[in-house]
Amino acid sequence: MTGKLYLIPTPISQENIAWALPSAVQKCIAEISHFIVEHPKTARHFLKQIDCKHSLQELSMQTLNEHTSSKDLLALLDPILTGNDVGLLSEAGCPAVADPGAELVRLAHKNNIMVVPLVGPSSILLALMASGLNGQRFTFHGYLPVESTARASRIVELEKLSISLKQTQIFIEAPYRNQKLLEQLVIVCCDSTDLCIASHLTFSSELVATKSVREWKRSLPDINKIPTIFLLHG
Repeated sequence: MTGKLYLIPTPISQENIAWALPSAVQKCIAEISHFIVEHPKTARHFLKQIDCKHSLQELSMQTLNEHTSSKDLLALLDPILTGNDVGLLSEAGCPAVADPGAELVRLAHKNNIMVVPLVGPSSILLALMASGLNGQRFTFHGYLPVESTARASRIVELEKLSISLKQTQIFIEAPYRNQKLLEQLVIVCCDSTDLCIASHLTFSSELVATKSVREWKRSLPDINKIPTIFLLHG
C-alpha cells in the first residue's frame, strides 16, 4: 500500500503553537517520520515544538523550494510509493498556497496518492475574514510588480476590477517593500476605495484595520519589514 501526503500548515507566529494548530493535528504530525520541507533547519525547529515521536536525527527531510526542478519532483514521492506517510511542510501558513508545493500535490494526484490537508493558519484567509470586505467574491494575486510605474498600473487595474466585479483584491509584497507599496496605494487609489492592512497576523502585535484611502492618507502605520496582507475593494 502507498502512504499519504499530508499538507501541514505551520504557525505564522511561534508565540503560541497551541493557538494555531489543534491538538489532533499536532498528534498526526508527530507520527510522521518523512517530510518535504523548504528549509530543514526551520522545519526541525517547528517539529521540536510538536513533540515528535521520532528523534529529530531520525527524521527524513527532502527539500522542495523555488530552485527545485520539475523533473526532480517525482523522486520526492518515493517514500510514499514504498508505504510511508510524508508531510509537506510550509515555512509559514499553508503549503501550496502562495507557497511551494502545488506542482508536487498535482503529481501526487496523478499517481493516485491520497492527499490530506490538515487544519492550520492561512494568512490570506485570516486577513479576508477580519477585513470586513467581500468574502463571497475575491481574488488573490500574489506579488505585484516591483518597478514603481508597472506597480502603479497594476494597482489601477486591480481597483477597476474590484469595482466592475464587486470583488475583493488581495495581494502581498516582500516585507522590506511594504511601506513603499502602502504609500503608493494611497496615492494611486481613489479616496473612496476601501483598503485593509493585515500585519503580523497571529502575533501579539497583530494589526488589522480597514479604512477608506481618504482616511489612510491622514496617518499611515509603519509596516516596514512586517509581513502584511493587503486587501482592496473599490
